[in-house]
Amino acid sequence: MKYLKQFGIILVLSFIGELLNHVLPLPVPSSIYGIILMFICLKTELIPLEEVDETGRFLIEIMPLMFIPAAVGLLEAWNIIQSVWLQYLAVTAVSTVFVMAIAGRATQYMIRRTSPQQSVTELDQPEEEPAEGDCDYGIF
Repeated sequence: MKYLKQFGIILVLSFIGELLNHVLPLPVPSSIYGIILMFICLKTELIPLEEVDETGRFLIEIMPLMFIPAAVGLLEAWNIIQSVWLQYLAVTAVSTVFVMAIAGRATQYMIRRTSPQQSVTELDQPEEEPAEGDCDYGIF
């Protein structure tokens, strides 16, 4: 029952994002409105993290499955994109590198901003091995 409640909260925020997409004249996808609403609700503690944490983690785990319909759609549209597939590939590669670079720079900026006593090169140094009996799953 708690998973249904958590999913319901996420779904309500997604529906509000859909509504905002239709009401506001901005070229912003409804999913972005939903994410912004979720962020605001979590930061203001209007919705405690515990209320959506487990279902959110589950949705992130199954996210790769959500790309299958998009890939099938591309295969169905092969006749249309066959003549320009190389351009699609080039744009995809360039934009991927661009997004990775911007995300990396933003992460470095946030690390420097939140911990000014350490430089990024210090953070890149390998950590000490865990002591005998300590668990290290490599997650954090």
